[in-house]
Amino acid sequence: MKNQEILLARHGLMKKDLAEKKETFGTKLLSETLNLMVKYGQSLDTLPEKEFITLLKEASRIVDGPGREMLINPLYSDLPLTMMDPYIRGMVCWMNELGIYSICSCDGHGNGRARIDLLKHLSFSQMKLIKTAAPVGIRLKIERKSVFLYYKRIGSLLDFAENLYRVFKSPEYLKDLEAFHFKHRVIELLNIPGVSQDERKIRLYLKNRLSQVTDYMYLDRKGNLLAYKYCGDGPTILLSAHMDTVEEIALDREIIEEGTILKSSKGILGADDRAGIAVILELLANIQQTHFNGTIKIAFTVEEEIGCIGSQNIDRDFLEDVDGAIVIDRRGERDIVTSFANIVPFCPDEYGQLFEKAGQLAGMEDWKMTPGGLSDAKVFAEFGIPSVNLSAGYYHEHTDRESLNYKAAFETYQLVKSVLHNQLIKRVEMPLLKN
Repeated sequence: MKNQEILLARHGLMKKDLAEKKETFGTKLLSETLNLMVKYGQSLDTLPEKEFITLLKEASRIVDGPGREMLINPLYSDLPLTMMDPYIRGMVCWMNELGIYSICSCDGHGNGRARIDLLKHLSFSQMKLIKTAAPVGIRLKIERKSVFLYYKRIGSLLDFAENLYRVFKSPEYLKDLEAFHFKHRVIELLNIPGVSQDERKIRLYLKNRLSQVTDYMYLDRKGNLLAYKYCGDGPTILLSAHMDTVEEIALDREIIEEGTILKSSKGILGADDRAGIAVILELLANIQQTHFNGTIKIAFTVEEEIGCIGSQNIDRDFLEDVDGAIVIDRRGERDIVTSFANIVPFCPDEYGQLFEKAGQLAGMEDWKMTPGGLSDAKVFAEFGIPSVNLSAGYYHEHTDRESLNYKAAFETYQLVKSVLHNQLIKRVEMPLLKN
């Protein structure tokens, strides 16, 4: 059962408006609905949502409205909530509160397609907001000044309204919604097998994904999947994660969610290093949202779990113009690994400090440099490339207790995005390590 605030918000209503004695279609609708609840001996705390919708329909027939044929400009007039379809009312209300003004709408009456027509074309930030707030069960299509919403379950429109309301109450909630969408992309990767020396299925999946977001892609002789994306004149930065898992993923396992933590019901989870792959794919999908100028190179390597064999045998020509490497394959959270056990450095201190600065710029000041273990970052450093290995949010790797904090993995995406957006890695000759 949803609490009163959220139940009302899903339908474009707020109880505090009654206390403030606002004269709007919304307050009139809510007032009449509460009167009906008293009449029928019902309570908001225990009323199922379907029954609440029934009461709203009855109340809307009592409240005088402007008429369905009446056009309302939301910039100057009160939204005619009593005239709106029950499953779209909440979405329209909170979109208007967020500055996305509508002129008419339809919830599709259970036929799988809702529509909202807008007063103005969407800005980029408004489009991003709507796409982020959309629940997983809704597919969006935006044409000119119309937003089409394709759904299988009409109740998902109410979930959409709830997300918009939470963003209206706290703009920071948009980051939680972004992380939630990221979780679903991570789970898709976690279910693709790819044990060391048998990475075919995960490689095929990644080939299909990279073909959509990069300019060129190929397999080297060892089977590493390599690609690049040109984003202007500037430094060349390598993003890398490994495709193999330490053992097979159990076919009959389930992924268990506990808050922001993902676990496997049986065997390894596979977050080492599917989480790193997910971060890189997220960066490629959103690189246009940054000010980055330069070239992004991608290396999804094979056989990392059996001794970094893929990276050791990578096509060296692919690496020759790389100014800095970012590997995402470290357990835990907020670690910037800059050496192997404090013995073998991966980069000059100045390079690692760039990532600490990126964390500060992104509001995550606790990203810190630290020593770590063996990874592809050590191999790239041996090739003369300044490298770091970043935490990917997983714990207890290589065991049945493996888990992933998907929100922490998403924050790694935000860190690297900050590095790129702020152009922290320059195309200058940095002090390189010896081969």
